[in-house]
Amino acid sequence: MSDDILVQQDGPIATVILNRPRLRNAINLAMWADIARLTGELGKDDAVRAVVYRGTGTEAFASGADISEFPESRKDAETAQRYNATTAGAYAAVRECPKPTIAMIHGFCMGGAVGLAMACDLRFAAEGSKFGIPAARLSIVYPAEAIAQLVDLVGPAYAKDILFSARTVSDREALAIGLIQRLVSPADLETTTYDYLRLVADNAPLSVRGSKVTIQAYLAGFTEESRAQVRGLSRDAAASADYREGTRAFLEKRRPTFQGR
Repeated sequence: MSDDILVQQDGPIATVILNRPRLRNAINLAMWADIARLTGELGKDDAVRAVVYRGTGTEAFASGADISEFPESRKDAETAQRYNATTAGAYAAVRECPKPTIAMIHGFCMGGAVGLAMACDLRFAAEGSKFGIPAARLSIVYPAEAIAQLVDLVGPAYAKDILFSARTVSDREALAIGLIQRLVSPADLETTTYDYLRLVADNAPLSVRGSKVTIQAYLAGFTEESRAQVRGLSRDAAASADYREGTRAFLEKRRPTFQGR
């Protein structure tokens, strides 16, 4: 892995950093593969209870995919298909991560970076942030799963508007339509994000994971398999040491200490 992707950990919170500030953190093909791999590793790490994705600096979360690679990495239908499979793997890894995830967005969040941010559970942004999906200016059809997430967040009409026009969406509009969940001053974004995730990390991991899995299953359309998975998670939580600890802590009027088991 190159220095284009960095990982930092502070207690139970890990941060994945897109680290190409000279290029507004544009995401190259190797970085997409690293995002998928690192997210998978963090999802399996019991010491990690939440993951933040961010760009270096405050100019950009990321300006999108590194288009300078396209003449080689997406030069025809065959290479485009391979490239798309790599980006889809990154989106899927973030979307399916069992830990809560937040995209912490300063500045520009464009193209593939919007897809990465939408794959996260929540998006917290600084005032002045800008969003856009310029696929229509490149004759690219945005990935189906990413379009589905856009529809889930903002509804079909706004999704069509954003994709058809390839226009830039302002910070206030992004908040109003549901593309982001928090909008704060640039100076407060980091504190807001990490304070929120420390609150989440203090809660029972089995409960948080069960909620995430259930919501994702609902959005995908419940199947017998997914309903069985949700029932299993509920049984596991009810039989856990954390359930007993949570009950004792409530009765003893103290904060619980959860172990994730």
